Amino acid sequence: MRLAFILSEIGSGLRRNLSMVISVILVTFISLTFVGAAGLLQLQINQMKGYWYDRVQVAVFLCVENSTSPSCAAGPVTEEQRDTIRGMLESEAFTPYVASVEYESQDEALGHFKDQFANSPIVDSVTADQLPESFRVNLVDPEKYEVINEAFSSLPGVDVVSDQRELLEKVFSVMNRASLGALLVAGVMTVCAILLIATTIRLSAFSRRRETGIMRLVGASKAVIQLPFILEGVIAAVVGALLASGALWGMSRFVIGGWLAREYPETAFISDQQVVLLVPALILLGALLAGVSSLLTLRRYVKV
Repeated sequence: MRLAFILSEIGSGLRRNLSMVISVILVTFISLTFVGAAGLLQLQINQMKGYWYDRVQVAVFLCVENSTSPSCAAGPVTEEQRDTIRGMLESEAFTPYVASVEYESQDEALGHFKDQFANSPIVDSVTADQLPESFRVNLVDPEKYEVINEAFSSLPGVDVVSDQRELLEKVFSVMNRASLGALLVAGVMTVCAILLIATTIRLSAFSRRRETGIMRLVGASKAVIQLPFILEGVIAAVVGALLASGALWGMSRFVIGGWLAREYPETAFISDQQVVLLVPALILLGALLAGVSSLLTLRRYVKV
């Protein structure tokens, strides 16, 4: 009997404040979508770090005609200098640091340049002799870049030693800032959701003040009186969380796993299963926010 009464009160409250309930659902949906998007972005960053950090290379660029490095003062790299550099990279002294070495000629560098800048107007104005040949070094431990840099940066014939991790760090830094921005927006929207839930509960309690007064007179407990109001907010927030979860799953399925995965097949993207792991957290967060804000509102403004 008590359960039936509580359910009927919840249904009555949802019908009476339908427009406010829809508003709570929408604001919760938007705020938790931003929370989930920030979580997805962080998962993607971690996934890409784990994928790319194992594949980053140190590029030892050799001197060309227009090189300005002091070690290139004698002009383009000679055959003897090239063999010396290759011999050092493949020597036993660097075996603990170097996993593999690949040589890239100027013609190969031009081919890679044309692939990378295929849609750029400058692609036809670049020739092979303008691009440096290089040794692409895969390290056993990517953190040991400085060992290669110190040993080769001042060698005759070496223009510059470049660590691809520096470029990746810049990319990940931008992505981290985007994740932080999504969290800030999510925080603002969450505050809006809390205020809207509190307002909805206050209006619902005010419209049923006569019923709650009668319930107090007949000896109903505080929990029985408050529970329908709390559950109204929780139900609305959970619906919003489910909508947010569906939106994030659709984004992962069709945008990340569909379009982006086809456009960038060499990039490791997060899977649908990882997105599903966020769903319980979003639902719990929505229910917790609604429950706490509803309870505090009832204690402060509604005397039961």
